[in-house]
Amino acid sequence: MYNELYAAWRFEIENTELGSLPPDFYIRTAEYLRKIKQENRMLDKKTVKASLLEHEMQHVKHMLQELVWMRYEKMIKIISENQKIPSDLLTTEEAKICAGFLSFTEAYHRFAKNLLRGQVLKVKLEKAHKRVALRFIKEIPAVIGADMKTYGPFLVEDVASVPVENAKILIKQGLAELVEAS
Repeated sequence: MYNELYAAWRFEIENTELGSLPPDFYIRTAEYLRKIKQENRMLDKKTVKASLLEHEMQHVKHMLQELVWMRYEKMIKIISENQKIPSDLLTTEEAKICAGFLSFTEAYHRFAKNLLRGQVLKVKLEKAHKRVALRFIKEIPAVIGADMKTYGPFLVEDVASVPVENAKILIKQGLAELVEAS
């Protein structure tokens, strides 16, 4: 795996075009890193083998980090030029990520084209999260709400308004109860 990673890394450094990677490249690379870490944990840190494995792990991490960022920059460049990235060049993970980039880029290009025609498309806003009031029965730390806002921490007898999705969970866990509107 080291040689395959090295070849891919070297290609990305030496070429301006995006190189081809097998669909399972990152899965196999992650497994390779896990094996190195696991083997290194089993060894006495003072041995030559442990030292060599540590150096190998550092080199693999360095190459992998550079490879991922070089590929990212090349993909962004291709997408920003409104070109399609050939799927045979991408790993499974990259293909899934790029699908989101492409839909965003295409939508933004349509928006810009329509704006220049004097038209503005209505953009759907994120749906509002309905909130309910809860009285806390037990003390709990801060939580991230369904609307991605932080709520809490809460003390016993605190009353707060939280998203319905979170309220259901807190009630089910016996941490809070619904405050009835009068």
